[in-house]
Amino acid sequence: DGISQKMLSQTLRALEQDGLLTRRAFPTVPVTVEYELTALGRSLNVALAPMIDWAVANMDRVLKARDSFEKKPG
Repeated sequence: DGISQKMLSQTLRALEQDGLLTRRAFPTVPVTVEYELTALGRSLNVALAPMIDWAVANMDRVLKARDSFEKKPG
């Protein structure tokens, strides 16, 4: 499944608008597009890295908690 092309385009455009990445289009057929994090985007990456590390380290516990919750009656 994954993300739709429309949603990906909207998200990338919003990140570009917010100054988190730059977009560069190349005159090829089909058009080739390259995205790169800006300094602001890289600073956000540094800020979010600890949260990502936490999520990876605790994913099994979170999934078990969800499973237990869904199996509760009522």
